Amino acid sequence: MVEFKSYSDNPYRETVINDIVKGIDRDVEKSEDILALGFASGMFSSLLAPIAPPYVLLPLMALAFALSAGFARINYLNMQKRLSASIIQLNYQQRTVLSPIARVFVDFPMEPLEKSFNPLKNLKRTWKSVLGGIIMNPFWIPIFYMLGMQIGEEKNVYQLNKAIIGVEQKIKPTL
Repeated sequence: MVEFKSYSDNPYRETVINDIVKGIDRDVEKSEDILALGFASGMFSSLLAPIAPPYVLLPLMALAFALSAGFARINYLNMQKRLSASIIQLNYQQRTVLSPIARVFVDFPMEPLEKSFNPLKNLKRTWKSVLGGIIMNPFWIPIFYMLGMQIGEEKNVYQLNKAIIGVEQKIKPTL
């Protein structure tokens, strides 16, 4: 089993909480950048519309959404593992300060990628995608499905960012 590196190298320093919050905040920003790249590639794909036919361009858009959502999910799971490795080393008071961040990972768990990519295990998202494909174009069904996955990732990153901001406001006098 791979052991994940902690957000802090020394749990006995006075700034250990600050180090952990800064580290996880940096990883959340990385997830936001990954998701923004996926959205941007979807938005800018219209520039290729005069060159590429829809049966080429639309699957590429779905692939861009799938890749960005997949990488964001992997980053989210790695943040959870790194935070767990960091919290183990802390005392009770330090764990209490970080508990809102740890609670986000419990309240908004990420399902494995193989379950998320399976349309039979996500019937609600599949139904919405098919309905959107019926309304617009059947080629858009994979795009809507992957976009739904990306929006789910964005919601979890938003909740995590909100918890980090709350913890930063609590520890602000010590920064």
